[in-house]
Amino acid sequence: MCLSLKCKRENMSTKREREAVDRVEDEGLDNESKRQRLDDDSSPSPPPVSIANPLSGLANNYADIDEEEDYVRRERGSVNERRNDGSQHNGHKYGEADDSDEEDDSREQFSGRNNRQVEVRKDCPYLDTVNRQVLDFDFEKFCSVSLSNLNVYACLVCGKYYQGRGKKSHAYTHSLEAGHHVYINLRTEKVYCLPDGYEINDPSLDDIRHVLNPRFTAKEVEQLDKNKQWSRALDGSSYLPGMVGLNNIKETDFVNVTIQSLMRVTPLRNFFLIPENYQHCKSPLVHRFGELTRKIWHARNFKGQVSPHEFLQAVMKASKKRFRIGAQSDPVEFMSWLLNTLHADLKTSKKNTSIIYECFQGELEVVKEIPNKVIADKKENNEDQNNGKKLSDGVNERYAFVKETSKMPFLMLGLDLPPPPLFKDVLEKNIIPQVPLFNILTKFDGETVTEVVRPHIARMQYRVTRLPKYMILHMRRFTKNNFFVEKNPTLVNFPVKNLELKDYIPLPAPKENEKLRSKYDLIANVVHDGKPGEGFYRVFVQRKSEELWYEMQDLHVSETLPHLVALSEAYMQIYEQQQ
Repeated sequence: MCLSLKCKRENMSTKREREAVDRVEDEGLDNESKRQRLDDDSSPSPPPVSIANPLSGLANNYADIDEEEDYVRRERGSVNERRNDGSQHNGHKYGEADDSDEEDDSREQFSGRNNRQVEVRKDCPYLDTVNRQVLDFDFEKFCSVSLSNLNVYACLVCGKYYQGRGKKSHAYTHSLEAGHHVYINLRTEKVYCLPDGYEINDPSLDDIRHVLNPRFTAKEVEQLDKNKQWSRALDGSSYLPGMVGLNNIKETDFVNVTIQSLMRVTPLRNFFLIPENYQHCKSPLVHRFGELTRKIWHARNFKGQVSPHEFLQAVMKASKKRFRIGAQSDPVEFMSWLLNTLHADLKTSKKNTSIIYECFQGELEVVKEIPNKVIADKKENNEDQNNGKKLSDGVNERYAFVKETSKMPFLMLGLDLPPPPLFKDVLEKNIIPQVPLFNILTKFDGETVTEVVRPHIARMQYRVTRLPKYMILHMRRFTKNNFFVEKNPTLVNFPVKNLELKDYIPLPAPKENEKLRSKYDLIANVVHDGKPGEGFYRVFVQRKSEELWYEMQDLHVSETLPHLVALSEAYMQIYEQQQ
């Protein structure tokens, strides 16, 4: 009996202990479930959890913080306005990327509620590991592991891009594996030390921020054309802001010469140097063009050249791969497409105007003569057999032309070159013909007849009724037939300065109290060298601060003489109106 009572007491004590432990565990689970229910109730759209993909665990932790990310997402609706204001202040406004670009700002706004505020330090023991030689912000901002463009950080030690800052992110993992501790957010430009997680506030990193996102004041923009000072890259080489080479990624010289030419158009350049001018626009092409413009004219670059990789990606997407990396294209076609696309993206709904039209748009008066069939009987046409076509039924068919006059805006003017000679000279060499620019400009005198066959047969007469501030001319050197493309080697003799149009083509009378501005100066000349389909493009551009000419072919930039500009096979030119 005593043994049995003793065993019962021991069993009762063990049961009580077990019940107590179970009660504690149940309470813990209840608390967890209550917290989960509260989270579920307060969250309108909880993020889905997927474990099928082994990378999904990392994908949900790419944000700047790990524990606070869900809370920030729940509160996102109330901070959309602040976040948009912050993105506009930085000169970026991208529709889809705005949802996750400003995590740091959102985190700091709610850090008081979460009682987790990121520490800010002015001193960091790892700042001496920053290697500016390997930093290159010209390429797309994608994580090198996950290939995502959300929340991307650049390692300032090795230059690679990684996503997130949380404990399960790729940047955090890289900091532990490689021992690289300094990272910059490519959107907010804030610098952090990982894995410690504190923010670094040190003015010695400002030069990196300026290279990541070059910025100009209105006063600096005004002084650009007066600046004669050279800049020095990290490797010791010198370069001129605005005269930097562009990397030819793969057969993209047609893009490089177009960009270098447009960089000489002062109003267009000044417009894109200040992001606030186009912050309302949601087109990635516009923002990429603006970023490229700021990088070309930035005086604090780490290197003396720029890679237009991000701009080319935007071009490929906007043109639906009509212009792409690895396929040679025509710079005239690309210029026409680029100007029209930028105008369409920049124009407002109320006014059909933009900085593109303000710079390049002129107006033509077009007189079109369309042939109209006239059939007369045989008696009337016996006297005039040569003017018609004899028909078998005894009637004659001839054409009378109907005139139509219309006004047509233009962004560039196409000039027709005379056909090259078919025969060789005595020395068995092809004669390279030359033609003055004024001879081929007679196409726009309002009297010269130009016959066209597309879209239908017609005779055209052109007359300029409004001159643009910047006039783009292109010489039609290439002709296509069913078998091959032929290039016309005719040299065009043109003046580099003081092209006076009123002496060669009729111009409209100016308005009252206005002066007729018909003098133009050349600022860019695109040249094609080599055979059609196999050659390459280069461009001659003028530097206004010193009135010197430079020859630019991709990464190669060299000073040249003005008379050498006129000895090239000009393909496309930009003239600036004298004010």
